[in-house]
Amino acid sequence: MRTPAPDSRPVALTIAGSDSGGGAGIQADLATMTAHGVFGTSAITAVTAQHTRGVERSFALPAEEVDAQIEAVTGDFDVGAAKTGMLATTELVETVAERASSFAFPLVVDPVMVATSGDRLLEPAAERAYEDLLSDTTLATPNADEAEVLTDIAVTDEESAREAGEAIRELGVDAALVKGGHVPGETVRDVLVTEDGTTTFEHPRIDTAATHGSGCALSAAIAARLATGDDLETAVSGATDFLVRAVRYAYDVGEGDGAVNHAVELRNAAAREATSEEVQTIVDRLVDADVSELVPEVGMNVVGATPYAEAVDETAAVEGRITRTLSGIQPNRGVRFGASSHVARFLLAAREFSPDCRFAVNCRFGPDVEAALAELGWERAEYDRADEPTADEEGETMGWGARQAFVDRNDEEPPTAVIDRGAVGKEAMTKLLADDAATLAERVVALDSEVRR
Repeated sequence: MRTPAPDSRPVALTIAGSDSGGGAGIQADLATMTAHGVFGTSAITAVTAQHTRGVERSFALPAEEVDAQIEAVTGDFDVGAAKTGMLATTELVETVAERASSFAFPLVVDPVMVATSGDRLLEPAAERAYEDLLSDTTLATPNADEAEVLTDIAVTDEESAREAGEAIRELGVDAALVKGGHVPGETVRDVLVTEDGTTTFEHPRIDTAATHGSGCALSAAIAARLATGDDLETAVSGATDFLVRAVRYAYDVGEGDGAVNHAVELRNAAAREATSEEVQTIVDRLVDADVSELVPEVGMNVVGATPYAEAVDETAAVEGRITRTLSGIQPNRGVRFGASSHVARFLLAAREFSPDCRFAVNCRFGPDVEAALAELGWERAEYDRADEPTADEEGETMGWGARQAFVDRNDEEPPTAVIDRGAVGKEAMTKLLADDAATLAERVVALDSEVRR
């Protein structure tokens, strides 16, 4: 018989409807809470028959059944925070409002009032009942349409979002996060209004329709972070960052547009060790093949990004780079995350256009390398630093260079090699890219062999 080793976790509660398609509702909430290291509990308010294309049927549970679920959870678990989603009827809104008045933990209310189509989902009495619920709420997270229902203020920009947030606070809620996903523009601005002022969280809009369940995931992530002890602004900041990645790398499931990837953070973290090992495998292959003909004066580095990498510290590289020695090439130190800036920033910028691209290496460039690339027949692109609009730090140059290499390629394959012709004080370089480690290693070895011919 083995000794048990229980795992103690913060607890969060979701009071929401069930989505048979798994992308929204309690399914999304519980998956998001798990991804944040929180034990999720639930009180189901309605059962829906839906999928990635829409809702087929919906059935609201009796209020007493919802009340019994809330009582069961709060009577047994040490709930650290709760959130609401679809409440469906006036009676359910009133039931949850009555319960919320006795909650000793933060409550996040996602006021599900307006469908993506713009149709109102609740009868007027239920919309009015939300005002009582909000009076006992820590944070309300309406989108632009829902904010207008609550305040009669049309949210069209950051200023009107702030005005709507202030008006929602007058209903008694501690804070309001007016979401900007429904407001047109290339930048999404989520505006948090509290008694201390306004904070705006900005991120570039992602060109996707796979946003099913995004509101559920955001409010669940905020509740989960509050349950772990985050203050409100920290919880909102972390949750919005989580949602950006979850939307960009959405699940490609069903016949519709797909759904938000609630497990994206977990899967990205789980891939770190494998990514590091893959980079080491490439390095070992290059050392064995002695590709010294391709090592630049500044040294070579091999970089690997985790599958959902968005930042330099999510890329693994050789610390101190790879350099030439009298007996071949050798890495100066081992592989670690965040060890590269130059090549890592280029790879991250390239992934904006080709998200499957996960590995890159910087090689020497010269007439012999250019001739070898032509002989190999690989897809090539290049940029000239002289064309850069403003002289900037190296990291920004890498982003600009990747954009020049990848934009306007239409239906062409992503480039295998990107040529940087250098500038005064900047060595010319060739960067090779690949979706997997084995392919990158083979490309470097093949280029080295062609250069030596």
